[in-house]
Amino acid sequence: MSASKPDTLASDGAKTPIPDTPLFDRAGSHRGYEMNKMAMSLVSAANREAFAADEEAYLDRYKLSPEQRAAVLARDWQEMVRLGGNIFYILKISALDPMPVTAIGAAQVGMEHEDFLVERLGKERKNG
Repeated sequence: MSASKPDTLASDGAKTPIPDTPLFDRAGSHRGYEMNKMAMSLVSAANREAFAADEEAYLDRYKLSPEQRAAVLARDWQEMVRLGGNIFYILKISALDPMPVTAIGAAQVGMEHEDFLVERLGKERKNG
């Protein structure tokens, strides 16, 4: 008999069998709607320019919670997902920053980027 892993709570308070993994469920979708809407708006070149010029003013166009707003401004990917961000939408934000997608993956699991590449993707560690 294998040992069971501890459960974590989904956004609606139900237990989920995937430890430390926020599920994008109905409650999360509702909670993250405005943040996801803002992120999706960045598919437009004009919107990307406006966001890059003044992020605070751009975020004022949307009804983000104070926590979502802080997470976006800090580029706290893990927190954005916890607050209802859908990774496919919030990746639009990362396109404005010189950051590889694997760095976002590392941030979401709380690892250093190079450790993430080695442990999760089997990449060789750089020397020097």
